[in-house]
Amino acid sequence: MNRHKQEAHRWLRQSEYDLEMAIANRGQGFYALTCFLCQQGAEKALKAYLYAQGAGPVLGHSTYTLARESAEYDQTFESVFDICRQLDRHYITTRYPNGLPDGIPYEFYTRTDAEQALDGLRKVLDTVKAILSSEVK
Repeated sequence: MNRHKQEAHRWLRQSEYDLEMAIANRGQGFYALTCFLCQQGAEKALKAYLYAQGAGPVLGHSTYTLARESAEYDQTFESVFDICRQLDRHYITTRYPNGLPDGIPYEFYTRTDAEQALDGLRKVLDTVKAILSSEVK
């Protein structure tokens, strides 16, 4: 396995772990943290794809921007643009009280928010894994 594929594999494994932790936190009612972990997991999955393409270092935290960069290699990523726009909304507001007009994240986020974020992460992760597996063949 070449250096780029190894780095991609590391990022993809962490993305899968973030999904597991998001599911665990959702089960405990930690919905803001679930949403943040979903954004993080999608970010890492997209970075994994870009590393696999030989990019590096891959910087930035916007899943939407990373998906657009990924679409330069494979247009399939256009299918996750809207999902990534939604996930990016969880990058700041899930962690900082001043990211919301009133209240604090752990009181603001709901199970529905967490479920939607989990669905988004799964779609991004599935897309990355499907494209990477087709490139190997």
